[in-house]
Amino acid sequence: MIHSMTGFAVQTRDLGPVSLHLELRSVNSRYLDLNFRIVEDLRQAEPAVREQISARLTRGKVECRLNLQTNSAAPRSLALNSTLMTQLAEAQAAVQARFPDAKPMSVGELLRWPGMLADDGVTFEQMQPVIAEMTRVALDELVATRLREGEKLAGMIRERIVRMRELVAIATPRMPEVVREYQDKLTQRLRDAVATLDEDRVRQEVALYAQRIDVAEELTRLSTHLDELERILKTGGSAGKRLDFLMQELNREANTLASKSPATDITGVAMEMKVLIEQIREQVQNLE
Repeated sequence: MIHSMTGFAVQTRDLGPVSLHLELRSVNSRYLDLNFRIVEDLRQAEPAVREQISARLTRGKVECRLNLQTNSAAPRSLALNSTLMTQLAEAQAAVQARFPDAKPMSVGELLRWPGMLADDGVTFEQMQPVIAEMTRVALDELVATRLREGEKLAGMIRERIVRMRELVAIATPRMPEVVREYQDKLTQRLRDAVATLDEDRVRQEVALYAQRIDVAEELTRLSTHLDELERILKTGGSAGKRLDFLMQELNREANTLASKSPATDITGVAMEMKVLIEQIREQVQNLE
């Protein structure tokens, strides 16, 4: 299947005291370009998230946003560190035994002592597997949206292929007639311009020029390139770069067809082909 490089996915998880929010946005890029906007408390998660994204995507500029929000309405409980409290009480008793006038610790000082209060907040170690699961689901969603977009683009490209095949079918049987018509015109002009030129020389010059304007080879290569284009679309996978190269080859053949043909109708065919090729090329830039 053909994948676009454009997509969006979002995942949210409520962990009680906090909520995790993950967004993945993907747009066109020649290579896989990852950009992270992660809050400082979750910065440790970046390497694992980067690894997950790199394993699933090959092209596109991907922006990953990972945020952490505190749920102020969520009930929280506080627990005193009994071990630390016992140690402080023993230390205070020892100080007061040495300095009887020493002022005892207040409740506020006790509660503000580092490590005295432990809350039920969520640690990073607890959030890490949740972040991994969110990233996996978000990537599934992102890949699915890129696939749907890719199918639409592939359908548009196939429509252009059908029209280009019709143009090749119009031009192919017309070319022998075009060559004969131009040979007749050129023969008469040569005869009128150079009365002393013998018939063998006239035929030789006309035959040489006829070879120059014959575009049968270009038409054959156009058909071959269109076959390859359909094969790539059917095979799927990471086809963007291959299709981009193929557009260059198709455009080259269309340019040659336009420049070599002496007939206005064939030139018109070549011009329409160039328009179709450019339309396909614009869409190919969106494919992974």
